[in-house]
Amino acid sequence: MQDHSASVAATGSGTELLGGALTHVVQETGASVAMLYLLPRDETTLHLTVLSGVPGQLAGPWTRVPLSAPMPVADAVRLRCLIWLGSQEELARRYPRPALVLPYRFALGAAPIRTGATDRGGLVLLWPGSHSPELTPEERDAMVSGCRGIGMLLQQAESSGYPVLPGSRPRVLLAADPPMPEPSEAAAAAEFVQRLPGGSCALALDGTVTYLTDAAAALLGARADDVRGTLPWVSLPWLADPVVEDHYRAAVISRQQTSFTVLRPPGQWLSFHLFPSATGISVRIQPTTEPGPTGVPTPTLPTTTGVPSRATALYHLMHLAATLTEAVGTQDVIALAGDQLMSAFHIQTLVFMTSGEGRLRVEGRRGSHPALMDRLDGAPLTSPTPAAHVLMTGMPDFYPTFDDLARAYPSAGLRRAVAACAFLPLIVSGRPVGSLVFAYDRPHSFDPEERALLSSIAGLLAQALDRARLYDSKDRLAHSLQAHLLPHSLPRIPGLDVAARYLPATRGMGVGGDFYDLIQLDDTTAAAAIGDVQGHNENAAALMGQVRTAVHASAGARPDEVLARTNRLLTDLDPGLFTSCLYIHLDLARHTACLATAGHPAPLMRQPDGQTDVLKLPPGLLLGIDPASRYPTVEVPLPPGAALALYTDGLVEAPGVDFDDAAAELAAHFALALDQDMESVASTLVRYAKRATPGTDDIALLLINALLTDG
Repeated sequence: MQDHSASVAATGSGTELLGGALTHVVQETGASVAMLYLLPRDETTLHLTVLSGVPGQLAGPWTRVPLSAPMPVADAVRLRCLIWLGSQEELARRYPRPALVLPYRFALGAAPIRTGATDRGGLVLLWPGSHSPELTPEERDAMVSGCRGIGMLLQQAESSGYPVLPGSRPRVLLAADPPMPEPSEAAAAAEFVQRLPGGSCALALDGTVTYLTDAAAALLGARADDVRGTLPWVSLPWLADPVVEDHYRAAVISRQQTSFTVLRPPGQWLSFHLFPSATGISVRIQPTTEPGPTGVPTPTLPTTTGVPSRATALYHLMHLAATLTEAVGTQDVIALAGDQLMSAFHIQTLVFMTSGEGRLRVEGRRGSHPALMDRLDGAPLTSPTPAAHVLMTGMPDFYPTFDDLARAYPSAGLRRAVAACAFLPLIVSGRPVGSLVFAYDRPHSFDPEERALLSSIAGLLAQALDRARLYDSKDRLAHSLQAHLLPHSLPRIPGLDVAARYLPATRGMGVGGDFYDLIQLDDTTAAAAIGDVQGHNENAAALMGQVRTAVHASAGARPDEVLARTNRLLTDLDPGLFTSCLYIHLDLARHTACLATAGHPAPLMRQPDGQTDVLKLPPGLLLGIDPASRYPTVEVPLPPGAALALYTDGLVEAPGVDFDDAAAELAAHFALALDQDMESVASTLVRYAKRATPGTDDIALLLINALLTDG
């Protein structure tokens, strides 16, 4: 199996191996849709690699899923557990974003793909809306077993030197075609369908018409050859209604029958009944006498090649709007916009430009020509360029060809790297704050409907960018405040290798109450402290500064006395916030460490041989509660080669995960880094934390290694 995996991966077709495994999982579980995600090493974004059961365009918004995103597959991988959503109501309650975009009936399961301690990706399965709200034990076992098998395939390919990596687009698995009938059987089947009342047609999973009867063509008012091989809502203008395509998507995703009624102008009402399966959709078309409004205008179709239909555009716009609510910084907005828009709207290059101090600034770019607007970076707002003109006037400009752009701005010196482009203002509260550039590799006509659509997109992005820039400003302020409250650098202490990290919570102000400190007392003694003030806001940060100052002022006394003095100070201040703290007195001459804790997680101790355990410390009450609290001490050996890991609970705490289990896994990671310096170990543990925890709490980490002495 290993040799076969290597040969398949070596030929660039590693996804074929995954495709076979995914097909087996679908058969074993009875799922109708499957999505296999890979998590490349040292990345924090899941990539959709293999898709089964739905066409690729329906999965477009979900091709890249950050581990931090509130999505079932991200939670499954990050929390390392199976996520089950047995109803649309449960999906909406726990994951409102995908529920908003996919308001259809289906059951969903998501599970992690792992080998050992390595996260390799995730699996998402969808069952039809008729599935029971509960996942059966057999289905659960098949899903878990399938993930285990896929993980082994990935591990074998990696061990052979040919890891399976996600491609630029997911591999889409198509259902096997049914066996071809004998000519006589095919003729009999066609005659049978022709004799049925009303009309009949068949759609492929991607919505294209593969077959229709003469009666169906007559009811549709079109020639069969003009409809066959097309999307009906594209070839038939009166079907270009978002409701029509929405029913098609509902049938494909939920695998349940659905019906709708449409007026074919001028006055013929038609009912459509959709019967989906794994290979396509059978459609029955019948005339109906349902009355409808008079004078309904016939919808017009976009004339631009490659422009998504109205329903598809609304689908992507809704998803973009939902996604942008989670963007917390400027680069988040740019990345999300690129992921959502470029493939959906066939845009090759996307550039964000903003204004600052009277000049244009390139804020971010994505696509095939990322340096398209670099020549204008720093240009005055008065310069004769389309980006400046749009920003100053607030009016969009559309150029179907590069020659149109060159005629409008002959002196701008723009690159002929694109064949068409659109410049749209980013307007917030009636004030242009920047320009958005969409560029295309081919000439591109912009009809009124598409211009309105692109303007709507620019409006969404402008609001998101404005919020993101405000967040960025607060984040810079918070980081500056935090930097002044924490040590600028750790002291160089002979005999010790030390490293520290601080990560603010992903939600909130980016400033919190976690702190650490390392203090050199004399040539052979030092003190280390770590603590966590309740909350992660400016009040917690202010109190953290006071606690750290108090600990620093008392350093050198016995650990129990240091904590007792700090506790009395906090109870006198009565800040209304509690603080945990761990204090350690390090005696490098005697090779010992004396510790006391005030409700803080116990540190990890790694012995010179790599054995790593959580130290058992006598408990102590949190600081700031009882001024008479006592803090027992314990002394442990700290031989050369031993190391301590002090951390706050944000490094290991995650919903649904036992704290002791999480601490034990952290200890395992610490043990594996036996031969690394502390800076490298700190980076490794932080990477682990980013994957294992939701990032809703601050993280502080202090590592101390007693160096081996010569001889």
